[in-house]
Amino acid sequence: MRIPLYQVDAFASRPFEGNPAAVCPLESWLPDELMQAIAAENNLSETAFIVPAGDAYAIRWFTPAAEVELCGHATLASAFVVFNELGHRGDTVVFDSRSGPLPVSRDGDQLTLDFPAQPPESCPMPDDIEAAFGVRPVECLRAADLIVVFDSAETVRGVDPDIRILGRLPDRGIAITATDEEYDFVARFFAPAVGIAEDPVTGSAYTQLVPYWSTRMNRTRFRAKQVSRRGGELTCELAGDRVLITGAAVKYLEGCVHLET
Repeated sequence: MRIPLYQVDAFASRPFEGNPAAVCPLESWLPDELMQAIAAENNLSETAFIVPAGDAYAIRWFTPAAEVELCGHATLASAFVVFNELGHRGDTVVFDSRSGPLPVSRDGDQLTLDFPAQPPESCPMPDDIEAAFGVRPVECLRAADLIVVFDSAETVRGVDPDIRILGRLPDRGIAITATDEEYDFVARFFAPAVGIAEDPVTGSAYTQLVPYWSTRMNRTRFRAKQVSRRGGELTCELAGDRVLITGAAVKYLEGCVHLET
């Protein structure tokens, strides 16, 4: 069995930036345990598997440790592959997922994800948060992930959290954020519960961060930066109950997974 595999740097304008994702186009679904094994072997934060579904594609995402309900950067990478490698006609493709239909449109080299907004709600501060970061945040909220707000971008850039403590939290991941002088806001994302210490750029986190900052800043359009070591820039817009997340992507690697049948 030969399975095509593309590795794409998402939210990047050149290789070695943004967030790398693997994309495996399939004719039909493989067994779940095999897809999980391939994702573990790839050892990237996400591997996306896509299957044609009429004019659309069905999509599933796996970290090295678990399947997840929503992933932004691997959807962006999948759209890049569909547009540039699989001969898709038109400038929009829809991915059918566990989180509903996810349209992705292209305008030149820019790809825009159309994702459901997930407004976070204020929640009590878990004791483990201050212990993990060594700094007390100013606010804590929860939606799909825990959203932790700090008083400055310098704090977000500088903290070195104890990943073992963060791994005790029940959330999929922990997004930390603050306003910034150059960007509207910055963020970082940690997800040890699903096998990712720090994710370079996390598209799905902005479905929560954008509604939060829209409420705080009374605006709907943002220029954001995920300030991980690799880093990535995103343009985001709150559009009703959807969040539009725009970025570029570049192909790094193309090959095949070889499996004995």
